[in-house]
Amino acid sequence: MLTVSTPPMPIPGHIDPVPVPRAAAKAPRPDGRVDLVGLSKPAIREALETAGMEPKQAKLRAKQLWHWIYNRGATEFSAMTDIAKAQHPWLAQRFVVGRPEVVEAQVSSDGTRKWLLRSPDGQDYEMVFIPDADRGTLCVSSQVGCTLNCRFCHTGTMRLVRNLTAGEIVGQVMLARDALGEWPSSPEGRMLTNIVMMGMGEPLYNFDEVKTGLQIVMDGDGLALSKRRITLSTSGVVPMMARAGEEIGVNLAVSLHAVTKEVRDEIVPLNKKYGIEELLQACADYPGANNARRITFEYVMLKDKNDSDADAHELVRLLRKYQLPAKVNLIPFNPWPGAPYECSTPDRVNAFSDIVFEAGISAPVRRPRGRDIDAACGQLKTAAEKKSRAQLDREAEEKMAALG
Repeated sequence: MLTVSTPPMPIPGHIDPVPVPRAAAKAPRPDGRVDLVGLSKPAIREALETAGMEPKQAKLRAKQLWHWIYNRGATEFSAMTDIAKAQHPWLAQRFVVGRPEVVEAQVSSDGTRKWLLRSPDGQDYEMVFIPDADRGTLCVSSQVGCTLNCRFCHTGTMRLVRNLTAGEIVGQVMLARDALGEWPSSPEGRMLTNIVMMGMGEPLYNFDEVKTGLQIVMDGDGLALSKRRITLSTSGVVPMMARAGEEIGVNLAVSLHAVTKEVRDEIVPLNKKYGIEELLQACADYPGANNARRITFEYVMLKDKNDSDADAHELVRLLRKYQLPAKVNLIPFNPWPGAPYECSTPDRVNAFSDIVFEAGISAPVRRPRGRDIDAACGQLKTAAEKKSRAQLDREAEEKMAALG
């Protein structure tokens, strides 16, 4: 089992200039086998050669393995029918096609699904699937905890333990495909149509692993999700934004949440390092942004904090100043125990939305989803930490018995 050092609790208001915790290394499991999920095609080939396979054969087998893992969803080498049966034991002795451990899985009355997952080194993280009439969106985590300390965000109350690996990022997509019965991979008739990097953590503080993971997700020979159906959300790590556009090329979402320095400094402390004007200029410079690929601005509605008519008018002014092709998602605050804020009233949210819409900028109100299953980011992890391992095991056995 890997051991991970625990960093000290963050100092309120402090912003680390760089993502200090690194991703856990892609190391052999306790049984000595290497998990192939999250490895690029060249990395799979290299792993085969390192294990003793002849290079020419390793090139062919890597292509076959890629297809079976990411297009067919196979987790057993014995299911890979175009690989010689005599080679199945050799592969199984050295490699595994893994999935995250599911600690807890919940389904909301509105169809939202949430999973609490556990890594081999005992760290918990979350993913959420949100179905809609015309799409299904998987919200993927990039870190265990977070370093940004956004005051309205429950994950912000947790210390940052480490970055997730590319395999742990891709594994969330694989597990969702398993649960939804969406193998073999096909662009037609999918329930899981979109991915948003909006789960636990700041994706741009785990750039390399997020990039590798999303490149695997976008590969046309495997999971084959178009970059136009993937959105990366950042709280405003300005120096990494252009690089994300150039090297990953997915849609951009920005957690804005306020239009004045005073308020944004309070609720998104990263603003003290990269201010609103600097952030919006980086948005204007984001590669590929245009009216067909608008930048999404996330704006959580906090009562008497950022929800006035004046705030709405200032938001319009800022977006016009930088000539941004923008959509504003207004998010009614999903409260959690001990939260320092309240949700704006429905009338206030609607009034705010009307002002922005009247300026010609789309400002839909996001409907709260999954409140009956603690679907706000980080809530399920916190709830699970209050349960004993024995209690979780009993609940899992009860669910299995009910299904049986």
